[in-house]
Amino acid sequence: MERPLKIVEAAARAGANMLKLQTYTPDTMTLNISNGEFFISNENSLWKGSNLYELYKITYTPWEWHGPIMQRAKELDMLCFSTPFDETAVDFLETLDVLAYKIASFENADPPLIRRVAKTGKPIIISKDIATLAELDETVRKIRQAGCEHFVLLKCTSTYPATPENRNLLTIPHMRELFNCEVGLSDHTMGVGASVEPIAHGATVIEKHFTLSRADEGVDSILSQKPEELQLIVVEIERAWQSLGSVFYGPTEAEKASV
Repeated sequence: MERPLKIVEAAARAGANMLKLQTYTPDTMTLNISNGEFFISNENSLWKGSNLYELYKITYTPWEWHGPIMQRAKELDMLCFSTPFDETAVDFLETLDVLAYKIASFENADPPLIRRVAKTGKPIIISKDIATLAELDETVRKIRQAGCEHFVLLKCTSTYPATPENRNLLTIPHMRELFNCEVGLSDHTMGVGASVEPIAHGATVIEKHFTLSRADEGVDSILSQKPEELQLIVVEIERAWQSLGSVFYGPTEAEKASV
């Protein structure tokens, strides 16, 4: 329990506005089978050679930890929310009065979960990932039909780590125009620069994996940001946001002194 609380504190010191958990158990996610689709054989995956069930056993956050983690985040003026992977997780998170939800990329094709989350009336962040335009449109329609208008669509590339040529950031302004909503990026690239450039394309939410130390060798450590890296991302994103300004010609007030 001490470890996640240290992560919360480090994220707050780095300037993060929000902290996201994931709410599931191995049994709510998959079956304990070691072949076929239940075994990761993708050569490009960080988790090649893993049984999904065993992987989820070492990555899930115990549900009894959620309350203390969220309370510590609240004390540090950080919004803490979660990604539920089934309806029982939503029911549990509602007992904690969670303020927002995220729909993970591969849950875009889970209409009952989407409807259950939307009916809470809480804001939702949705990763686009591999969803086609038609599938994403269906997800957005379901959310709005359930009465939810406060949602953010994230461009996401589900390769770990993601490479620059697979990011297609021009999708971000296209989603904003098409769905008339806030947009952002769930960024799995290594380094800090790739998290800043989406601001120029209209992104208002940036999601990054976070770790206290890559030397810990967690399952996503290789693509996670260390505290000093996250702090740099926060500073540079703020500068990028301030730099957007408005459409303007002629000298600014600051420039007039130099004219």
